Amino acid sequence: MRIIAGLCKGRKLKTPKGGEIRPTSDRVKEAVFSILGPFIDGDTVLVDLFCGTGNLGLEALSRGAGRVYFSDISKENLAVAAENIKICGMEDRSILLKGDYRQNLQRIRELPDIFLVDPPYDVDLLTAALTDLSRLKSFKDDAMVVCEHRSRQLQPETIGTLRLWKQRRYGATSISIYRPSERR
Repeated sequence: MRIIAGLCKGRKLKTPKGGEIRPTSDRVKEAVFSILGPFIDGDTVLVDLFCGTGNLGLEALSRGAGRVYFSDISKENLAVAAENIKICGMEDRSILLKGDYRQNLQRIRELPDIFLVDPPYDVDLLTAALTDLSRLKSFKDDAMVVCEHRSRQLQPETIGTLRLWKQRRYGATSISIYRPSERR
């Protein structure tokens, strides 16, 4: 697993021992950031909600995002994400949040532009996370919620105040991007 573009291009990232984390493939990551690219600049704030190794959030930082909140319930995952943040030299633009994603969302005191939502496939957290995100009172009008999920896991057109904006399929993996309803 590596950073594929930007300032940290080519940096190899660590993964935890065992097979519990499913890193986003380079193909899917490239597709996500080809969509997000025009929306990322030095002022962009992202939340990598189920960060695992920090792969997606670090790709965003490498491509010029201003700040990323790395959230995970696993102490081991956050330790690996912290190592990867150090490998990329992005400590000053990274905030680690340990705990349940709902608690971590409440700890963020600024308005994120992009939420990266890639929960473990074997735990049905995606719909719950999207529902919780749609209820946020501090949601930017032009925010995006980027979800990675199994292609066979169909996503609804709307969830609360979020509306499906784009959807792409890459073999067994799909990306669904939601935006607040007013931005359709």
